[in-house]
Amino acid sequence: MSEYKAAIRRIEVTMGESVRILRELQELSQNQLAELSGIPQSTISAIENDRIQLGVERAKILARALRCHPAVLVFPGWNVEHESAADCSNQTREFLRFKAFADAFVFDHGLPVK
Repeated sequence: MSEYKAAIRRIEVTMGESVRILRELQELSQNQLAELSGIPQSTISAIENDRIQLGVERAKILARALRCHPAVLVFPGWNVEHESAADCSNQTREFLRFKAFADAFVFDHGLPVK
């Protein structure tokens, strides 16, 4: 049998979908996330369904409740492999490393691909 290289699965997610994915990974309902974050359940639903913008302040609040970095929510489609880190600041490099870790975590946990 010939050798082969496994295909790399890539998925595109919106900010709202990233919130839903992280919430579901932690087995939280929208109501439970609302209690943890102080953001109304109806707003969380609207964010997850991309009816309203996530926004930086809500991203910070939800990130605390979901125990993740806000960048995971705000930049769900960031493709680290296609971005040059050669001239980046240390903070940006750290973000790129974290984003790569977060992407691997999502992939390793068998999230559904649309």
